[in-house]
Amino acid sequence: MSFLTAQPQQMAADPGNANLNDVIVNNPPNDGVSSLHWSPANDFLAASSWNGEVRIWEVSPQGQTMPRFSFTHDGPVLNCRWSKDGTKLASAGADKAAKLFDMATGQATQVAAHDAPIRFVRWFEESSQILITGSWDKTVKYWDLRTPNPVGTVQVGERVYAMDSVGPLLVVGNAARKIQVINLQNPTTVFKEIDAPLKWQLRTIACFPSMNAYALASIEGRVAIQYIDDKNKADNFSFKCHRDTLSPPNVYPVNEIAMHPGYGTFATCGSDGAIHFWDKDARTRLKMFSQAGQGTPITSIAFSRQGNMLAYAACYDWYKGHEHAPAPNTPQAAPVIKIHPVNDADVKPRAKKR
Repeated sequence: MSFLTAQPQQMAADPGNANLNDVIVNNPPNDGVSSLHWSPANDFLAASSWNGEVRIWEVSPQGQTMPRFSFTHDGPVLNCRWSKDGTKLASAGADKAAKLFDMATGQATQVAAHDAPIRFVRWFEESSQILITGSWDKTVKYWDLRTPNPVGTVQVGERVYAMDSVGPLLVVGNAARKIQVINLQNPTTVFKEIDAPLKWQLRTIACFPSMNAYALASIEGRVAIQYIDDKNKADNFSFKCHRDTLSPPNVYPVNEIAMHPGYGTFATCGSDGAIHFWDKDARTRLKMFSQAGQGTPITSIAFSRQGNMLAYAACYDWYKGHEHAPAPNTPQAAPVIKIHPVNDADVKPRAKKR
């Protein structure tokens, strides 16, 4: 663990038809940001990075940030997630390990291991002692933090490429484009498996707070909305996004989906550097920030616990390959994390179309 040094706060440039009030986060990591997550209990923001670090900031109501803690893995960190009470932060990465950072002690300890990189980490919300990990070793594992060995394992058939959970709902997407729905009341059994409705590699999954549906997205600029219960399958749909207006259009990966905690609307970000707010029930886009990344991909987004701030990270995401990567130690290579003040009208649901 180490404390981070605060630097003078900066104001971000106009993120494209948004506003000038997006605040640049102090002391970002010096390599690509893989995930962002806000504490559900207080105003702390965490970021995991390809440089092997996890960093934590305290954020004021105005979006000003103060670096508080950092800790490291022995390889790129691919995901991080706060516990429901905000006292602990779990992280996982290419070192095949998951760690637990305790805010009270300022110490990080290893709590899980796989045979390949761990791509995602989530909490079993019914118990602050159970951690869920999804790995490229083709398994999902459950860990009781009081014991060193997994208390359950699910074979998911291929590498875990997308995963999310809310309440008793866990949804996993693998490299074979299979979607597995798991009821965490029976955690080692797959409740339902379907072929993903998207034809290209899955990038992200997010469960709706209502726990009756989830959204998934692919590298081919599409998002699909899927309901859990087959009786609602007529409400399943997909739509195109993160594409430009050329003919034919350039199509970009959708890198992450973030759910608004209050309204159940959601945001997407992509390799085109854009952020969009959506309402699935009205089947409409609520707001578009086409230049949020100012030409740089947006790799991760996350709403704060009250939904009044959106954190987003702009950095190269390797979707064009190494030959297009910015030169190391240049301004173009430096990741930027920003805090966007969310206007209620931009995320509030609209009346359903008839």
